[in-house]
Amino acid sequence: METVQFGRHAPPRRVIVHLSDTHLLAGNPPLGGRYDTAANLAATLAAVARTGIRPDALVFTGDLTDLGEPDAYRALRAAVQPLADRLGAPIVWVAGNHDERPALRGALLGQEPTGEPVTGIWDLGGLRLIALDTSVPGWHHGDLDDGQLAWLRGILSDPAPLGTLLALHHPPLPSHIPLFDILELRRQDALADVIAGSDVRGILAGHLHYSTSGTFAGVPVSVAAATCYTMNLQRPATEINGMDAGQSFHLVHVYDDTITHAVVPVVAAETAETFSAEWVARMAELTPEQRLEAFSRKR
Repeated sequence: METVQFGRHAPPRRVIVHLSDTHLLAGNPPLGGRYDTAANLAATLAAVARTGIRPDALVFTGDLTDLGEPDAYRALRAAVQPLADRLGAPIVWVAGNHDERPALRGALLGQEPTGEPVTGIWDLGGLRLIALDTSVPGWHHGDLDDGQLAWLRGILSDPAPLGTLLALHHPPLPSHIPLFDILELRRQDALADVIAGSDVRGILAGHLHYSTSGTFAGVPVSVAAATCYTMNLQRPATEINGMDAGQSFHLVHVYDDTITHAVVPVVAAETAETFSAEWVARMAELTPEQRLEAFSRKR
């Protein structure tokens, strides 16, 4: 059904599905002896399909595999590509600290298996999406070298019609969880200098295994939770560990003057039938005043 404008905001210009931290393993043994990452990814993709949205891109912000195994990358593509094809959406793969650049390039992207940073640029109908590689070979913390920063600065010197989104793994945000502060993105001041005054409108990230948001250099940052497992934030910060619950993804709606990031839970639950496409169609036939009378007035 075509989107109907009932409020002051026109329909979004672009829609992105933002997922993160799939952590697949070759042969799908339980991750840490506990988590079926392939099954959890399948449940997440099924939830994406249930939204009925045809997004402009599917963006996976890193830790695509847990050990960087070529067969794990092949399994990831086999799981995601059919949905992407049905939706007609490109897939943006971002490298994380658990990924290995040569295997990611060779087994997932079909490129020469080099150790160069995995970066890319996508034109989503005027919205520019830039994937950065914050992985540091041999380490779990994040960083951006001078070459990537210079490359990014050059791209941002030419604004895009609908602005730019950055996609990276390590978020340039503080975390109240000690382990993530140790593994944070380094040289954040250098990144802030590059994006200052540019058309960057938002930053998509992962790494934390829980959903959070903030600002960096005046730019909104949105972190998507993991599909494999999430952090149990009901525990004290020094005792937080993973749980096989709370998986979610984000629906990113890009408007002319704002961008929203809706957290969509993966869990299947019974849903009430109060609203429907037929209800929306009835509302569309009314004038704005009649809609307020029919739905806004308290009875």
